[in-house]
Amino acid sequence: MMKTILVTGIGGLTPRSLAGIIRENHPDYKIIGCDIEKKAVGFFMEGLLDEYFICPRCNTLEYFPWIEKLVKEKNIDYAFVQPESEIVEWGDYYEKNGRFPCPVFMGCKALSVSLKDKAIMAELLEGTEFIPKTIKVTQDNPRYEDVEKVIGFPCWIRATNGTGGLGSLRLDDICSYKSWLFINSKIPEFTVSEFLAGRHLANEMLYYNGEYIKGAALECVEYVMANTAPSHVTGNTHFGRFLNEDQINKFCDDCVKYLEKKLGVSAHGILSFDLKEDKNGNMKVTEVNIRHMAYTGVMAHVGFNLIEDTIKIMEDGNCDRVEKAPYYHYEKPYVFLRDVDVEPIILESEQVFNHPFQI
Repeated sequence: MMKTILVTGIGGLTPRSLAGIIRENHPDYKIIGCDIEKKAVGFFMEGLLDEYFICPRCNTLEYFPWIEKLVKEKNIDYAFVQPESEIVEWGDYYEKNGRFPCPVFMGCKALSVSLKDKAIMAELLEGTEFIPKTIKVTQDNPRYEDVEKVIGFPCWIRATNGTGGLGSLRLDDICSYKSWLFINSKIPEFTVSEFLAGRHLANEMLYYNGEYIKGAALECVEYVMANTAPSHVTGNTHFGRFLNEDQINKFCDDCVKYLEKKLGVSAHGILSFDLKEDKNGNMKVTEVNIRHMAYTGVMAHVGFNLIEDTIKIMEDGNCDRVEKAPYYHYEKPYVFLRDVDVEPIILESEQVFNHPFQI
């Protein structure tokens, strides 16, 4: 039976990936995209959307009346809400109204607010094994002495909000710290944490009313256009490995359970972890996204399809048809390559890189 699906923030990489997988799996479904930006790339990708609309910003009074009108006039069956600022606002809407504008699959406002802001997350996890030593600093209170003596150099700085490695850099001394604050004077707040030298890992997980249903991991090895960012971290992975390492899933689930107990809430929806290993190989959480992550479409193509699972949950009103796989294993040692203007490429293993090149 045909459905009409709304995908918000369609200018972003992840929402476009979501819409693409939906189009592949459900060619008869109608997909409507919206974004605050009139030049949103998703608007103009041939075959991706059936209709698109420019929407108000989610923090304005006009936003939810506009969403409610769209849902009614276009007979929206359910929505993929992707920008984290919108997820928080939809959570607030639910608390005030006891319902969402249309069916969605997302967590409660308390969990969303706590994870969206990296400084709040760091405070919640302070003193645990889950995060590196971390402090919050601001332009008005840079805490030079704490950065030098509590965290120490080298250390890592990043903006408390935002994606794509916003405001991120390895700092090697107090002078570089002061310079970085000056260069990024428009970013009001940062977290500063101990520098982690190991692998960059990611894990995408599905929870339903507090139950951990499904999760899979990967390693982010190289980044798209890395040399354009001082930190060499752009947020988009150029080369990545899919991993069958159960300890990654276990570590992330233990962290979620800790947060559930601390906040008195149940995890529900998609949670996407960014992790970094320290010099001894111990994992530390650097970020938890309250939504699908950018790799979600690539993961779907190698068998781990949380997009389709999300559709099943929204259409059924339960997760009975979602296969339980908290320690999902890929069938092959897949790797992937991504770039700016091409579709991701999946290879069965990285052994292909060892073959001699022929002329």
